[in-house]
Amino acid sequence: MIFTPLSGDASTSSSVPLAYILQIDDVRVLLDCGSPNWCPEPGRVSSEDSGLAEEEAWEKYCQALQREAPTIDLVLLSHGDLAHVGLYAYAYTHWGLRAPTYSSLPVQAMGKMAVLEEIGTLRSEQDIDKEVDGATEGSDSMDTHPENSAELAVKIQVKGKRIATVDQVQEAFDSLITLRYSEPTLLSGKCQGLTITPFSSGHSLGGTLWKIRSPSSGTILYAVNLNHMKERHLDGTVLIKSGGGVFEPLARPDLLITDAERAMVVSPRRKDRDAALLDIITTTIRSNHSLLLPCDASTRLLELLILLDQHWSFSKIKAPICLISRTGREMLGLARSMLEWMGGTVGRDELTGVDDSRGKRRRDDDEDHIGSVALRFRHLEFYSSPAALVETYPSSKPKLILSVPDNLSYGSSRSLFADFVSVPGNVVVLTARGGEPDSLAAILFSKWNAGQSEEERFGKGRVGSLVELNEGLHLKMHSKVPLQGAELEAYLAHERAEQEKVAAQQAALARNQRILEADEGSESEDSDSGAEDEDEEDDSMAVDDQGENKDSKGKRRVTFAKSGAGGRAGGNDGQDWALMDSEEGQTRQQQLSFDIYLKGNVSRATSFFKSAATPGQSLTRFRMFPYIERKRRVDAYGETIDVAAWIRKGKVLEEEGESEEAKEAKKRRAAEEEAKVTPPEPPSKFITEEIDIRLACKLFYVDLEGLNDGRAVKTIIPQVNPRKMILVHASPEATEALLTSCRSIRSMTKDVFAPAAGESITIGQNTTTFAISLSDELLTSVKMSRFEDHEVGYIHGRVTSHPSSTIPILEPASPAAPLAIAPPVSQDPRSAHQHTRPIAPLPRSTMIGDLKLTVLKTRLSALGISAEFAGEGVLVCSVNSDEDIQDQVAVRKTGKGQVMLEGSVCNTYYTIRREIYHLHALVAA
Repeated sequence: MIFTPLSGDASTSSSVPLAYILQIDDVRVLLDCGSPNWCPEPGRVSSEDSGLAEEEAWEKYCQALQREAPTIDLVLLSHGDLAHVGLYAYAYTHWGLRAPTYSSLPVQAMGKMAVLEEIGTLRSEQDIDKEVDGATEGSDSMDTHPENSAELAVKIQVKGKRIATVDQVQEAFDSLITLRYSEPTLLSGKCQGLTITPFSSGHSLGGTLWKIRSPSSGTILYAVNLNHMKERHLDGTVLIKSGGGVFEPLARPDLLITDAERAMVVSPRRKDRDAALLDIITTTIRSNHSLLLPCDASTRLLELLILLDQHWSFSKIKAPICLISRTGREMLGLARSMLEWMGGTVGRDELTGVDDSRGKRRRDDDEDHIGSVALRFRHLEFYSSPAALVETYPSSKPKLILSVPDNLSYGSSRSLFADFVSVPGNVVVLTARGGEPDSLAAILFSKWNAGQSEEERFGKGRVGSLVELNEGLHLKMHSKVPLQGAELEAYLAHERAEQEKVAAQQAALARNQRILEADEGSESEDSDSGAEDEDEEDDSMAVDDQGENKDSKGKRRVTFAKSGAGGRAGGNDGQDWALMDSEEGQTRQQQLSFDIYLKGNVSRATSFFKSAATPGQSLTRFRMFPYIERKRRVDAYGETIDVAAWIRKGKVLEEEGESEEAKEAKKRRAAEEEAKVTPPEPPSKFITEEIDIRLACKLFYVDLEGLNDGRAVKTIIPQVNPRKMILVHASPEATEALLTSCRSIRSMTKDVFAPAAGESITIGQNTTTFAISLSDELLTSVKMSRFEDHEVGYIHGRVTSHPSSTIPILEPASPAAPLAIAPPVSQDPRSAHQHTRPIAPLPRSTMIGDLKLTVLKTRLSALGISAEFAGEGVLVCSVNSDEDIQDQVAVRKTGKGQVMLEGSVCNTYYTIRREIYHLHALVAA
């Protein structure tokens, strides 16, 4: 196996995004595909290369992923946030990342919502497409807005952000293959032989830790961002059982890939953390001030909303909870449809809540149950932009504002922050540390942490206190503003010129098309019969002979135009008929009038059989007296035919016959049609402003990330007890702390790796594999033994090649000569070996499997043999009816995987040995 971190390694300060390549034999697996912070703060370089500009800190990661994407054979996504799935849609569309991709259903839905929120916000603030085009050309100069003149120039730095479009995100996430928890999936194709199984990680809705089973490399466990604590909407990870101990299918993997981000963190108790947050919220609102909580768009937002809605219902708070998000309403709708993936009080409410006789949902008086039934947040209001919030609630009214994203690098949370922090008394509450160190949230977290006492700083197990800010801050703000004044006039003039140019091109194309059609019509006229020519002459008699216009072939071509109003046809009754020659072969229309009523369009003169010398015209109704056909409204049995009912039934049958893909495409087309109906966006431009703000508010941090702390990490990993381990997603200090803890445990493996970004490490020995075919004779002679999901057997044969096959064939070995041949009978009577039998080889056997003493203890208990652990790796067994020490047997498992039985030879000894054999696959030669 070869492991290569593309980003999120365990040796740099920047631990996000997460993206790793694991090569198992010839299969290359991509573990997560996160996106970086596209809008870092100026003046802070997050790359190790100080010569690289801060906005280009992601270039090394993007180039590495672009280079490796076409070679990926399998993609596994673990969580539905930007750090794990943010760049997948762009890589899928532009970099050829078309390998089969697996995730849980909530990860697919929540990840799509998070990416749509990000791309919608960034594209509304910056000209992403222009930046990417400029970056493709390799230009590092300042660029201008595409449709503005020199005085409208808005300079934008070309840095090439990899931002997908809405359609690309929809297509990419629709291609994901969703699995349920504990659902083993045997892969096919190039990945044949691999088995993947998702398990709950506990950090986010649908969060997954992946178990990969390979016949050649063993079991691989990819477990990042775990949480063993039970929350309001999620249960803890399945890695640790509720009663203690490790979940058996995940114990003792051959390789464990896990993160060490919080190895040095001691989290405060949940009760103290929640109480401190709710006290600050209540105090601030009652003092007639507001709070700003930056939050993520999908995963951890649910836990925060449930907590706040419970508090609002319990404390009877009148101030609103305002969520500013483009996809917030849709995200909650998806979450309500995936309640079976949830746990905690939400899952319990769904099981215990019933409807009373009045049709209202009954709920317990317990605080944990208040407001959490089916995620119906009665106190939550949705807004798409800060402007919509200001129109509803003025700045002076107290409120709690939830705004995305949580790193304050762009979007509504950043634009609100610029005006919010200048008001004394307002409180900014951080729910995350900001991810990368070059984000605004990370800068604010550093200020808050520096303002705490030594005992209350982050990671010491204390909650902390409010910090009053009184300093300046320099920010860069991106926005999109409508054009006004001279800029708007110049833009409209430019648009008119473009439209005139396009209209002229379309007119030229139409004229050329008409000329071609006229030429084709002239050629077809030459092949007309004489009878048709006579019909044309009869039609032309209704006009004056002076109106004739013959073309180069002598054919009569006339055009009539009526001038004047009203009048009947025939005679000189006030109507004027003018004869006009056609120009450049253009199509002519003959406008006629009759003194009888005709239905339909009869303004085109035609012969009885076909269109007469009128290229491009379709066959129309011939002149005849009008006749209206009376259709029967009943069927053969006299019943009235309801046409509308049959049409509705046909539509229902068509909808039922449509596939899910067709339905999704239909919905997408309907959404596109609705988008076309919406009024067009006014002409606008992208601008970048640098402002200086004064921080006069209060700042508080509460740990709502939902991750294991250092105590849990250092306790869980020794229980999992992997044979080899790789640490990722951590700072160098946290990595060293976890390594020191693992080295202090004698039973822990010493093969622990922490590769840097771009560094490849080889796990295990290098082996060479060959393709070979087994003959039918050999397969019938092999005795197979079952081991887990496989059947194994011992074979002995020889490799042969056939001219008709390119793959060597393994056939049974030919009967070999005796290994030991008796010497010839000697006539010497002194010979002592005259009648000695040949030496026969003893059969060999191999036991395959890994003995788990806990499983052996369970099997022995079912047989009436009591078994107790007496030290590390020792199981003492005895029969309940006999307390004699002579009948006790000890099963000892050494560190090298050897199993030793110690005790007297008795029935108990042979019973225990037989059960140990049953737990292994015995392969005899």
